[in-house]
Amino acid sequence: MNNMIKNRPKTESLILVPIYNEQKHIFNVLREIRKYSPEDLLVINDGSTDESRDIIEEIASCAKLKGKLIIINHSENEGYGKSLIDGINFARDNNYRYLLTLDCDEQHEPELIPQFFEEIKKEEFEIVSGSRYLSFQKQIDTPPEDRYTINRKITGLINEITGYGITDSFCGFKVYRMEDLKKLELTEKGYGLPLQLWIQAYKNNLTVKELLVSMIYKDKNRTFGNYLDNPEKRLAYYQKIIDSEVKKCLIY
Repeated sequence: MNNMIKNRPKTESLILVPIYNEQKHIFNVLREIRKYSPEDLLVINDGSTDESRDIIEEIASCAKLKGKLIIINHSENEGYGKSLIDGINFARDNNYRYLLTLDCDEQHEPELIPQFFEEIKKEEFEIVSGSRYLSFQKQIDTPPEDRYTINRKITGLINEITGYGITDSFCGFKVYRMEDLKKLELTEKGYGLPLQLWIQAYKNNLTVKELLVSMIYKDKNRTFGNYLDNPEKRLAYYQKIIDSEVKKCLIY
């Protein structure tokens, strides 16, 4: 872990970007984030095997980003969920008030960051979550069929349990009030972490608002890199997480 906060003013909010083998997108994403937000930026490199780490460290050396770009490097790939958990813990330990997360594959538009912060700072909701399905007005691309189908099924199940009425249970573009997020005990290291989060958020009476985000798929052939590439196994994995969390929370 390097570039930690030491004896310097920090911003009220932290932006978290988990990265795994995103050498094609890192520069554009970080440049756009800085264009639209001056908040502290935490990049978690989850054991990338491409040039991601070198690119991140080169960007961090830029004078304009000195002390504003914080880097955590995992020595090996630990999982998307683990990167989010580490980011949440960092935000908690350094007393940030708000935490915004977005992915590094250029699916999320940094120009929306101010809108997300504006909504969360109204103090009306504990979570503001992006949705690609709130409306189809911003449908730039068509989602892969299996991802769309699984999202619909899992989102429906989450709504049955929580009553949230959300339209997109997997969008990684979110902003949280840390005072409330730190109540959750998140442990899922994989892509299913958002499902654990929704169940625990409901259990802890957290409220949610969705904001419309564009549906963008830069690489429709992108894979999960393991057995989750099989849609049936991926759906079973997600359902297992939900079942486990429901039993643990003694709800439904």
